[in-house]
Amino acid sequence: MFKKFKSILMIAGIVVAASCTPTREIAYVKDAARDSAMVVSGEFSKGIQANDILYIYVESQTPLATIAFNEETNKSAVSSSGTVINPGTSSVQGYLVNQDGDIIFPVLGKLRVLGLTHSELAHMIEQRLVSEGHLIDPVVTVKLMNFRVCVLGDVSRPGQLVVQGERLTIFEALSMVGDLQITGQRENVTVIREENGQRIIGTLDLTSKDVFNSPYYYLHQNDVVYVEPNTKKRRNADRDPIVMTYISSGLSVLSVLSSMFYYWVMAKYYNNR
Repeated sequence: MFKKFKSILMIAGIVVAASCTPTREIAYVKDAARDSAMVVSGEFSKGIQANDILYIYVESQTPLATIAFNEETNKSAVSSSGTVINPGTSSVQGYLVNQDGDIIFPVLGKLRVLGLTHSELAHMIEQRLVSEGHLIDPVVTVKLMNFRVCVLGDVSRPGQLVVQGERLTIFEALSMVGDLQITGQRENVTVIREENGQRIIGTLDLTSKDVFNSPYYYLHQNDVVYVEPNTKKRRNADRDPIVMTYISSGLSVLSVLSSMFYYWVMAKYYNNR
């Protein structure tokens, strides 16, 4: 009887081991050689887009001359030393890029900003301020105030991320929501992106080094990241949770009884030797 019970335990152990997720399946970039260098080819920004909210601050050696360019949207966010005091607060309205790709800037009027990088817009404003005789030595700072990305699905803390700046990788975003759950599919992460009036759906394989060459490695403004649960978790979601609770409790009781029976058999076996 002892041999038969031992065989049952061995079979149960094999079944449990087979049901576990192998470590290799949850590893990131598992095919990349360690201590190696790779060139990241993706772009972390497509330039200024419609509905972006821009923080624009003009500095000069004559601070009084810059008041007209700062007071409308930026004055409440700038200290006397010229440093930004949390430009993400609601008290700072910023410059909203309209659907045509324009902003209305004090004194200079309408500016076409669609597609420009932040440094290109800053340079353009500086040139206009000098060429039109408003300032001699302007220094312009441009920042994106409303860089938002949504991360949904099988992650620890799904939600919306508000990021200071405009550079965010897929791994940085996932780390901010507590990483994927153990049941999240790492080979098929979906990124939904709106670009030039089109909705684009792309995929990322986080287990492959090719992720670094993907156009979705760097997330863009208003991207939506969705992590799909694996097949096992989807099957479990279709089952009645009350029934599954009873089954789980029953298995726990059965496990305890099996352990007790095992020790009783072992004790009887050694007593009879």
